[in-house]
Amino acid sequence: MPARYTLKVVSDFAAAHSLRDYPGDCRKLHGHNWKVEVEVQTAELDELGMAIDFKSVKQLTKKVTDELDHSYLNEIAPFDTINPTAENIAAHIYRRLCDEINGPRIRVYAVTIWETERACVRYTED
Repeated sequence: MPARYTLKVVSDFAAAHSLRDYPGDCRKLHGHNWKVEVEVQTAELDELGMAIDFKSVKQLTKKVTDELDHSYLNEIAPFDTINPTAENIAAHIYRRLCDEINGPRIRVYAVTIWETERACVRYTED
């Protein structure tokens, strides 16, 4: 089996949402301090012996989460048309980061969104 390196950075943002058509309290406006874990993967290191600089992953993650930070998610695309569930938020951040990070040597492997300290969703694509 070939060697594989998985790097992880952790970030956060604060945002409010309401779940359309949800049959409980989450249909009401409420907020979270979302924790975001981003994992990137490579099988090949660069000339410095790094997969990617942690600083770069942190900056790109911040760029993506700043689009969501201190907002009402239901008013921001794509959540103005799809429910801003933890699942959809994780997929959105994953795809945005793929646009920023993926290349011939490195790719985003997974994004985990923590809605609370006891509840999270992990999104990845094959």
